[in-house]
Amino acid sequence: MPIRELELYSTEELVREILGRASFRGVVVHMCDEAGNRPEPDEMTFNVRFNRNFEADEVGRLLDVIGRRLADAV
Repeated sequence: MPIRELELYSTEELVREILGRASFRGVVVHMCDEAGNRPEPDEMTFNVRFNRNFEADEVGRLLDVIGRRLADAV
């Protein structure tokens, strides 16, 4: 799909598309607030979404590892 075509889709549509693919094995983390709405840093809320290729406990472990690596990088 050409990059310009992606501009025609909402974030929700793009997330649904990637999560619906059997070949996708990953986690999508995205901000709950609409684009352009910049909340205070301590008020940001995120959605974590994954498909049948992951179990909830696997996602939890993955996010724990990512969180520790981010903390180490700061």
